[in-house]
Amino acid sequence: MAEINDNLSQPAGTRASRHLVQNEDLLFEVSSPGKRGYQLPDLDVPAAPLTAARADIPDFPELSELEVVRHYTRLSTWNYGVDTGIYPLGSCTMKYNARVNEHVTRIEGLGDGHPLQPESLSRGALRIMRLLSDYLLEITGMDAITLQPAAGAQGELTGILLVRSALAARGDRRRKVLIPDSAHGTNPATAAIAGYQVENLKSNPDGTVDMSSLDRQMTGDVAALMLTNPNTLGIFEEDIHRIADLVHERGGMLYMDGANMNALVGRARPGDFGVDVMHLNLHKTFSTPHGGGGPGAGPVAVKRELEPFLPIPVLTQKATLDYDRPQSIGRVRAFYGNFGMFTRALAYIMANGSDGLKQTTEDAVLNANYIRKKLEGHYTLPFATPSMHEVVFSDAQQAQHGVHTGDIAKRLIDYGFHPYTVSFPLVVRGALMIEPTESANRQEMDEFIAALRAIAEEARTQPELVTGAPYTTKIRRLDEVAAARQPVLRWKPKS
Repeated sequence: MAEINDNLSQPAGTRASRHLVQNEDLLFEVSSPGKRGYQLPDLDVPAAPLTAARADIPDFPELSELEVVRHYTRLSTWNYGVDTGIYPLGSCTMKYNARVNEHVTRIEGLGDGHPLQPESLSRGALRIMRLLSDYLLEITGMDAITLQPAAGAQGELTGILLVRSALAARGDRRRKVLIPDSAHGTNPATAAIAGYQVENLKSNPDGTVDMSSLDRQMTGDVAALMLTNPNTLGIFEEDIHRIADLVHERGGMLYMDGANMNALVGRARPGDFGVDVMHLNLHKTFSTPHGGGGPGAGPVAVKRELEPFLPIPVLTQKATLDYDRPQSIGRVRAFYGNFGMFTRALAYIMANGSDGLKQTTEDAVLNANYIRKKLEGHYTLPFATPSMHEVVFSDAQQAQHGVHTGDIAKRLIDYGFHPYTVSFPLVVRGALMIEPTESANRQEMDEFIAALRAIAEEARTQPELVTGAPYTTKIRRLDEVAAARQPVLRWKPKS
């Protein structure tokens, strides 16, 4: 059990500590009339008119430069991210964003390109997108691709709209989409938005698709099976060829959620095992930044039958843009997509090469299985099936003492680690979903493992210690129910 060294219940020997500055007032609260962020001598020449100058903003805070710099610097030190330490969010693949990506994407002519430039002045950018497209097609084993979608969820929607159009062109208008209970969480919403009825497909005791259920449910009314592979339990669908054959025999299409491609690159190609359409998350597999409402990219790769329906404009093999696509589903994104993510992903692919990408996959799978082996017995493993890039435990042992996955995650913060994915996938009650990616080295994983083992012991002997966590954060445990039901979304000055 971890030794407790003070009344803050902070584990001894861990890297978490109380922050030097626990409270940071808002700039509005520390503002003083007359303060300015700069000091320059009076002009000795006439002032130049500024046509784009912004008028003064009423009640805008007034501070010195030093106050502003220190305020934002202190705030930045409260962040935890992939540059700070292991970020074990299962299903999210929070890998390190290589600095070579940032250097390449800022090269003059790439970083300052404008989306309204005419095609004749964008030849370099178009060639970059063509090269990335070719690499992604080789990696996935597919025939054609669009880089346009803004992120994985929009990639899913694009893929299902392509399926709908292709089936309509056959004269085959179907009404349902099958989605396994181990699929990625956005799949049901995608199918519903595309106008389909969603039908759940239960997993078998191994955590994979139950073939007898698929055989029964794959009727002539089913347009597609939306499959995540490896699935959200981190398990590879070993019957994938049989699954694809069955879906195709019944006239449907196989959609693959490519969120977990970090377990396949260089080792297996979805196009080779029967996938008709899939999306990729550049931020997950190819190390571009995660979204937050901005830098997303979710390319969609398809087999030949779906190619005529790709969103316009289509990037041709000659790196030109083709708008004359009468069967296209239309645009799904302004312009052609997020070019800054394309340059980053291409830099990552080229820096690693085929051998490096394969090694990345193997390291990611090795790391997940290392953590799995070291935590077996301390946490319940709901499925004995081999894990790929992530491992899912449950809180069954800890729940006997009143400690649940959310409590364990909050206690993990006191040990200096970002929590894993909590309570997902839903097919596992009290899930702890852990994905170290290839970015974690053995020393960091050993520290992470030691922390989770210590918490398991605390849950057994001092459960109230875990249920009261975290203790080392700026703000202690929140009332999450009240926060969800009565959110306070803006600051108001005291009257």
